[in-house]
Amino acid sequence: MGIVKIDDQLHEEARRASNVMCRSINAQAEFWMKIGMLAEANPTLSFNAIVQRQLERAQPHLNEVQAA
Repeated sequence: MGIVKIDDQLHEEARRASNVMCRSINAQAEFWMKIGMLAEANPTLSFNAIVQRQLERAQPHLNEVQAA
């Protein structure tokens, strides 16, 4: 595990987003980094397509969860 220095403004945005998404600040930053890395590697895919592929790979049992 390493330390990543980021701009104070970006840290504040990660903090705000983490509250909305019920993630820690570190988990939010990690999510953004992972999605960004996947977007660079797959420039023709949309955000939704990238997330869908990741969900398919993780194979969660989403059919057992009902939407609110």
